Order: sequence, then structure tokens, then C-alpha cells
Amino acid sequence: MADTATTASAAAASAASASTDAPPFQLGKPRFQQTSFYGRFRHFLDIIDPRTLFVTERRLREAVQLLEDYKHGTLRPGVTNEQLWSAQKIKQAILHPDTNEKIFMPFRMSGYIPFGTPIVVGLLLPNQTLASTVFWQWLNQSHNACVNYANRNATKPSPASKFIQGYLGAVISAVSIAVGLNVLVQKANKFTPATRLLVQRFVPFPAVGPAGDGADASGPPHAHPGAPSDRHVRAGEIETSQLEPEIARATSSRTVVYNKGL
Repeated sequence: MADTATTASAAAASAASASTDAPPFQLGKPRFQQTSFYGRFRHFLDIIDPRTLFVTERRLREAVQLLEDYKHGTLRPGVTNEQLWSAQKIKQAILHPDTNEKIFMPFRMSGYIPFGTPIVVGLLLPNQTLASTVFWQWLNQSHNACVNYANRNATKPSPASKFIQGYLGAVISAVSIAVGLNVLVQKANKFTPATRLLVQRFVPFPAVGPAGDGADASGPPHAHPGAPSDRHVRAGEIETSQLEPEIARATSSRTVVYNKGL
């Protein structure tokens, strides 16, 4: 029985190696080398690829089945590395690794740019009123909190009160800073109208920064194999021997932890 499984796995690996445009497939591993900046950059682009938002239910089922066949050594002949990498990309982009449930589209990493960009535009709108300032800051922090929650580590559940506390802290912090700075800018009589407008454009940046720390109190998201969750909270570990020389020289540790988020 074991010999049969081994033979099937070898056949699957041989069939997969037929693709010359992609590296040998490794289940659960990043497609691109993580030892170079370019490799990590290409991996990041793969994660946020918005095309996975349009994957059909049938295509998702096929991708999941293909990976299951590979895992159990029953892969059909002729399947290429490219097909396997594509299947893994689809599965990781759509399904939560712990619950195996679909992540709501706006809260996937592939949806962060298309769904987050309108919010950024709203934050930077000129001549905002108090109501619009509060609305866009609230919407931004709500989106961030939902991305955190949707990609949470479901193997270590956190109490809902912790998530709510982090969310409220982030919203209150962002709104308070944005409103306070806008009031200060409007009262600055020495500013010309053009200067005041320019300064107001930068108000969202200091407001969003500190609020992000409050949002992280909702708990760390799950570390998908080689994939980030929110813009800065998903971490990984790497040996210093695999880092660029100038970075490796800056520490005496054998391994370092790094953030893989947006």
C-alpha cells in the first residue's frame, strides 16, 4: 500500500515537473524565493492579485480537489507545476486555513486594494466637514478591523470583548486625532487658504497611524502559509543566514521575526 502511494506521488511529481515556466510545486510553500527582495515582492503581488476575486465556485472546488489529489498522491497525469501553483493561490486567497470557510470578498487580501482605495480617496477629500471626517475615519477603521477579524487565528479564539475593545479604541483614536487636527488647522490664522488646504490633506496620516495600534488589540490574524492579513500585522520567521548580508550583519540572532503585511 505504501509502495503504491509512493509510486503515485513520484508519478505526480514527474507530471508536475513537466511545466518549465514554474518552479517545482511545494504544498503550503511560497512560489517565489523569499531570500531576495524581488522574490518577496513577487510573492506579495501574487497575494494581493485582485483577479482571484472573480474565481467561480466551480473553479474553487477544482483547485481544492487538485491540491487534495496532490497531497494524497493521486494526481492525474499531465498536471503541471503552473496548475498546482495556481490552485494553491486560489485556495489561499479565498478560504480561511483554519475554518476552511470562504472569507467575505471585501476582507480578503486580494480585495484590500479595490475595496480599500475608495476609502483612502475619501480620507483625502478636500474641505471636509466634521461629519465627513468622522465618517471616513470610522469607515477606514471598520474595514481594517473586519480584515483583521476575517483573517484571525481561529485555532486560538479570542473573546469578543477584546476585539470590540480594539475596534472602539482604533475608531476613537482616529476620529479624535483627525477632528482635533482639522480644528487646529482651521484656527491657524497665519496659514493662507492654499497652505491650509495642503496641510489638511495630510491630516489623515497621523490619525490613521496611532489608530492602527489600537486595531491590533483585536488579536493577531492567522499566518497563512506565506501570506499577510492586514497591512502590517502578519509575522513570519526566517534564519539570518537567508537574509541580505547588510541585514544579517545587524543582528547576532540566528532567526528573526518580520512582518509580512501590506
